[in-house]
Amino acid sequence: MTDSATDNQHLNSLTIERVDSYGELPSWLTREALGRFLHESLKPYEDPYEVVLDGLDYALGDDPCRGGFVVLGHREAELLGAVVILYTGMHGYVPENLLLFIAVDPDSRGQGIGGSLISRVFEECKGEVKLHVEHDNPARHLYERSGFKSKYLEMRWTSE
Repeated sequence: MTDSATDNQHLNSLTIERVDSYGELPSWLTREALGRFLHESLKPYEDPYEVVLDGLDYALGDDPCRGGFVVLGHREAELLGAVVILYTGMHGYVPENLLLFIAVDPDSRGQGIGGSLISRVFEECKGEVKLHVEHDNPARHLYERSGFKSKYLEMRWTSE
């Protein structure tokens, strides 16, 4: 079987689903397990575990001033990828959606899972989607293939 055929077979057995609240998580997946998956799978570009949980709480929690959703990619009870989208409450200059985290299990990379997750995100989002990625992050190529453009240079000031 060719690599392309193998990739297609892997994608055919992949379940991709949208989750809008913690109550919609599959029974085999907890908030903490999803946070650990994201934290571990994002290495070496990971945020601290507590920050990942804060992002999940923003997307899936009960605060009406926040919101978003998560797209999960799994085979049965094996999580292979996840995307966290936050609603910004804005439009125009600041896009409506922020792709906060996208992670694919390191052993499952190169099988098209990341591209499938991003495609589903595009189907689910109303308005534009923005993300932040470090220049040397190899995932940058996936984002560019998916149609993301680098329009602005991000600059930050901190009081440290």
